[in-house]
Amino acid sequence: MERRKGSIVAVCTSKTKGTPKEDVGEGFLVVETGLEGDAHAGFAHRQVSLLALEDIEAAAVKLPGLRPGSFAENLTLSGLDLADVAIGDRFQAGEALLEISQIGKTCHTKCEIYHKTGDCIMPRKGIFCRVIEGGRIRRGDAVERLPRS
Repeated sequence: MERRKGSIVAVCTSKTKGTPKEDVGEGFLVVETGLEGDAHAGFAHRQVSLLALEDIEAAAVKLPGLRPGSFAENLTLSGLDLADVAIGDRFQAGEALLEISQIGKTCHTKCEIYHKTGDCIMPRKGIFCRVIEGGRIRRGDAVERLPRS
């Protein structure tokens, strides 16, 4: 059964690209920019990155210690089925409205996780979004995948 609702378990930022992000608990999503104060904000159509906590936990079998932010995702979600999303799908996340702009990404330089485990989940599991409507987001906020139009 498809799960269309979940919650934000971490809001993660970093000051520099190419590093794990830290859970800061809350933030503000800026229209067509991304998470305020994050190094990746303003990066074309990949303004906000999403990853499921369940996928991080599965990867932690190979590398214990992985946590929200380890894959440099902005929002770690739980309880929401991300397996059959499509480009153009929209999510209400806290006060903000997000639209999927890319699924997965090519890693041109292999990350530390890849070098330690031989695998990285972002090329398969990472979801990237544009910020359509900005607003405050917090750990514990509901996230809902909206019906396709």
